[in-house]
Amino acid sequence: MSASQTSSPDVPTLLVKIFGKDRPGITAGLFDTLAAYSVDVVDIEQVVTRGRMVLCALVTAPPRALEGDLRATVHSWAESIKMQAEIISGLGDNRPRGLGRSLVTVLGHPLTAEATAAIAAKIAKAGGNIDRIFRLAKYPVTAVEFAVSGVATEALRTALVTDAAKLGVDVAVVAAGLHRRAQRLVVMDVDSTLIQDEVIELFAAHAGCEDEVAEVTAAAMRGELDFEQSLHARVALLEGLDASVVDKVRSEVRLTPGARTLIRTLKRLGFQVGVVSGGFTQVTDDLKDRLGLDFAQANTLEIVDGKLTGKVTGEIVDRAGKARLLRRFAAEAGVPLSQTVAIGDGANDLDMLNAAGLGVAFNAKPVVREAAHTAVNVPFLDTVLYLLGITREEVEAADAHEED
Repeated sequence: MSASQTSSPDVPTLLVKIFGKDRPGITAGLFDTLAAYSVDVVDIEQVVTRGRMVLCALVTAPPRALEGDLRATVHSWAESIKMQAEIISGLGDNRPRGLGRSLVTVLGHPLTAEATAAIAAKIAKAGGNIDRIFRLAKYPVTAVEFAVSGVATEALRTALVTDAAKLGVDVAVVAAGLHRRAQRLVVMDVDSTLIQDEVIELFAAHAGCEDEVAEVTAAAMRGELDFEQSLHARVALLEGLDASVVDKVRSEVRLTPGARTLIRTLKRLGFQVGVVSGGFTQVTDDLKDRLGLDFAQANTLEIVDGKLTGKVTGEIVDRAGKARLLRRFAAEAGVPLSQTVAIGDGANDLDMLNAAGLGVAFNAKPVVREAAHTAVNVPFLDTVLYLLGITREEVEAADAHEED
């Protein structure tokens, strides 16, 4: 029977479902049993959860005179290996998926049944159908992916993302398709994203003006102050600081948990990775070397005669500058802007997040969470990998392979 015949809606088919304790050889055994009846395979799906297997095989029905014998043989085989079988008659293949196909990634720490029920209900209310669910990771967060059809991606994102924080989960909605893993450039903010610190506050601690700088920084990140003005005001407080402080600050910088894993995994997959920062090249250049980044751009503290002058030199990296640099990095990397990912936490990251194909607000201020494509509110930067469809098992397997 040809492929076009097996997919015809009028061809009799059987859905054969086998379920029970998983062990090697079950799939081979089922199809060995079915092979005696010369049926064709239309579809197969198998799920194993905590050692329990559900194996579904959609096959063409044998001649009517042999169907009863096939049923009896499959049930007998299943009983012989202490499994259960169910066989359902029907016509044709699975119904076609609806137009509008999206991938919904849900991150929970933990992922509660209440939140899962709410997400599923919202998908249904938006007109979507859940075609498949797959777990991407069990730690440091539980991450599951829903394949959804029947509703446009933007409409589904609006329906799901708005109330996600109230449910205690993070939700990302992206269009399904080949481009999902073709996002080959990731650009991150540095302060409070790639690292746990605000670099200017580290400098300020050595200058004895930490409280004053922190107050201005917080206001700027909330979008209450013009970034360039606030930058000059904060840097002016560092005037006269000895340049030897740069090495001390570099040693004090703390990477965000999961930062090394994120970058290492992206690089293995062929991504290019960059950082843009309203901080300083004295730190970002060091991070670029240490982490093997492809791009790095920030402001530069002016140093004259071994002292900080309280000024910055060169092009100012502000809100608009970050978006401009994302576009520049994408052009240099040969990556369409639609296939880029941007990650940031502050108001000065918003233009960059909106310009990227996928903008991720990482432990961000409310104004940023509301404007970004998706938000991650757990303190693990490598959870961004799950938004790209990369599983924890793939990350660990790659680490183990490199160690070998």
